Amino acid sequence: MSARVGAGEVWRAARSVVPAGHLDAAGCNVPTDRVLDAVVAHLRLERERGGYAAVPDLTASRSALAALVGAGPADVAFLESGTAAMAALLGGWRLPPGSRVGYARTEYGSTLMLLHRLAARRGWRLVELPVDGTARLDPEGVRARLAAGLDLVIVSHIGSHHGVVQPAAEIGALCRAAGVPFVLDVCQSLGHVEVRGTDASAYVGTSRKWLAGPRGVGFLIVPGLTPAMDAPAPTLSGHLWEEPPRTEEVPGRTRESVPVPGAARYESSEGAIAGRIGLGTAVLEFHEAGPSELHAHLADLGRTARGLLDGAGGWRVAEPLGEPSALVTLRPPPGDTAERAAARAADASLLVGVVPTARAPLHLREPVLRVSPPPGTPLETLHALARVLAR
Repeated sequence: MSARVGAGEVWRAARSVVPAGHLDAAGCNVPTDRVLDAVVAHLRLERERGGYAAVPDLTASRSALAALVGAGPADVAFLESGTAAMAALLGGWRLPPGSRVGYARTEYGSTLMLLHRLAARRGWRLVELPVDGTARLDPEGVRARLAAGLDLVIVSHIGSHHGVVQPAAEIGALCRAAGVPFVLDVCQSLGHVEVRGTDASAYVGTSRKWLAGPRGVGFLIVPGLTPAMDAPAPTLSGHLWEEPPRTEEVPGRTRESVPVPGAARYESSEGAIAGRIGLGTAVLEFHEAGPSELHAHLADLGRTARGLLDGAGGWRVAEPLGEPSALVTLRPPPGDTAERAAARAADASLLVGVVPTARAPLHLREPVLRVSPPPGTPLETLHALARVLAR
């Protein structure tokens, strides 16, 4: 961890409000004072001027967020969560009946629910993509599935329940070569590992995890927008009447709406605007701290955590020990559970997560303990957790 401590110190200095013992960045990270101040300042402005008069220009925030994946500001839409963003993206995608949608057994529970419902209602066919023994997607297996015919591929870059980093750049290249849209869920990866170069058609993400923004904000980044892609329901903020409505209805005539250009078609103007400002502030802070240095620092933190925790009290790390992520999951030994270990950790003023099987019902067989240290986590905090697990 010491090789990258400079980046951690820079970030920790900006994030001095992070409570000691906080090891749950993958659940809900802690915004900085600067982010909190930006949110509160806008709420005060709305109170003083009225919400509509206080509408901000979010172009800089959109640009900063889009730059993390190599897109542009018009490709960004703000929603209330990553789950809502995925529902908006897939719910309005006009794939014809019989379309084949590829996904992995490691996929997030909410996305699986959505896929199964859409498949039942629209006649889509769900195709499982092959993974290896570490639950990493097999690019050659994906190539074979693409050759057999797929119309859409969906991948979680890093799972909520497992710290394996999927080979998104390879999968993206295969999808591009086959002319198949590629959706990348970056809820657990943006701000954590490199996402540029994956060239996805759409990215689904959230504010509250590794970007350390406020809760209640998610986003879509859609650089590969096509005519078949729209919000599931039109809104006045994201759509226009095809022609001015008439004062008198004409029998048999229907009025049509058309989406505005870019990703704004997915966005509602009635969201938590202060939260969107907070997310933009957090992303600007992330750029200032140095993305590549922070990615490397977090990878070092994850490797250090795995080395210290694997085997403590019989607990075993679920992903490869050298995996370049700071999301660490542990399987319990006989006679212990993730819930009991998390309660012991809380008694020691350590915050860790418990991942239930519902998060990844095709992959998890029992709840796991999730440890996700934010940048700048002291080594002693990880030692303290190892002692808790050993009890």
